Amino acid sequence: MKHPSISEKDERIASLIVDSTFAVHKNLGPGLPESVYEVCFCHELHKREVSFRRQVVVPVFYDGIRFAEGLRLDVLVEERVACELKAVEIMHPVYTAHILTQLKLTGKRLGFLINFNAPLIKRGITRIAL
Repeated sequence: MKHPSISEKDERIASLIVDSTFAVHKNLGPGLPESVYEVCFCHELHKREVSFRRQVVVPVFYDGIRFAEGLRLDVLVEERVACELKAVEIMHPVYTAHILTQLKLTGKRLGFLINFNAPLIKRGITRIAL
């Protein structure tokens, strides 16, 4: 089954996410803890009048039971786009699997895996669409 293309609204949100990411990386560079990047990234989103929620709990349903201790989305932007933030030297494939699982569990179609520890931030941004 082919998914419909990403909506114009989601594309505008995606542009603001990328713009915010570049602004944070330009001002801070690599080498800081993920928590610092998260708060500054959210500040940049706020400056752009973009709504977001941090550390969003995503419950997991297993064996007919809802477990609230499931996953946490680092940042959910406009209730539409999931952002998984990292500040790591090596991007392991499990990080991609993690954001894919988050998208599937939340029913969202678009997500970003962002590694602020990349020397060039354009190489630290991975866009994932279902």
